[in-house]
Amino acid sequence: MATAAAPSAEERIPDAVASLATARNLGRHRETFLPKRLGAWRMAGLFLFAVLGLACFVLPGLLFVWLLAQSPNLSRKQAAKRIHLFEEGLVVADANGPVSGFRWDSLTVLQQITEQYANGVHVGTGYLYTLFNQDGSTVKLTNFYAEPERWGTAIQHEITRAQLPGAVAALEQGATLQFGGITVTAGGIATARRGAAHWGEIQSVEIKNGTVFVAKAGKLLAWSNTPVAKIPNFFLFLTVIDTLRGAHRPAGG
Repeated sequence: MATAAAPSAEERIPDAVASLATARNLGRHRETFLPKRLGAWRMAGLFLFAVLGLACFVLPGLLFVWLLAQSPNLSRKQAAKRIHLFEEGLVVADANGPVSGFRWDSLTVLQQITEQYANGVHVGTGYLYTLFNQDGSTVKLTNFYAEPERWGTAIQHEITRAQLPGAVAALEQGATLQFGGITVTAGGIATARRGAAHWGEIQSVEIKNGTVFVAKAGKLLAWSNTPVAKIPNFFLFLTVIDTLRGAHRPAGG
C-alpha cells in the first residue's frame, strides 16, 4: 500500500524555481508537494514479483524491475519532481529545474478523477489534472504526487478566485464564456446538442459519478449531461453557474 509523503513546507525552493516565480510575479511561496513514495509492503511485493518473474518468465520480471527502478524510493530523478504552489500560480519542476510555470489568472485545467475497483472492491482513486498554458504548452499532474486531493482542489480553488471577477464582469457586458461544449451567457446556458435554456428554466445542476446533469423544467430526463473531465476550470464553471442561477431565482424561492 502506498504511503503519502507529507508536503515539504520547510524545503528550500531551488534558485531556478524562485527566479521563474519572480519573473511570472507568482508572489509568496505557499507549499511544495513531493512524489508519493511506495510503502514497505508494496516495495517488498514488487521485489518479490521481480525475482519470481526473472526466475520463471523473464519479461514479466523485467517489468517489475523497471517499476522498482522508476519508483521515487529508488530513482533520484523521480524523487526530485515537485509541485510548488505560490500565491498567484504554480511551478512544476524536476531534477533539471522548472518544467513550466502557470499563473492562476490565465491557467486552464481539466480534471479527471476515477474511482478504481477490482472485483467490486474499491482499490484506489486515479487523479489526472491537465494544465494548459496560454502559449499552448501542457503539463499533466497525477497521483504520482502525494495528496492529489489537496493540491488538485487548491489548483481549482485558486483558478476560481483569480478568474471569477473577470468572468462575471465579462458576462455582465454581454460576453459569452465557453466551458468546453457548454456555452454560458448572462441569460442562460447552451450546448450544441441541446440548444439553449434560460436560467429560469434550469431546475437543478447536479454532479453524479463524474458527470454534470442539468435538469430543465418540463423535461423528465436530464436536459444535458457532460463529463466533468470535459469541462475546463470545473470549479469556476460551477461557481459561475451558481452565481447566475441565484441572480435569476425568484425572490423568496
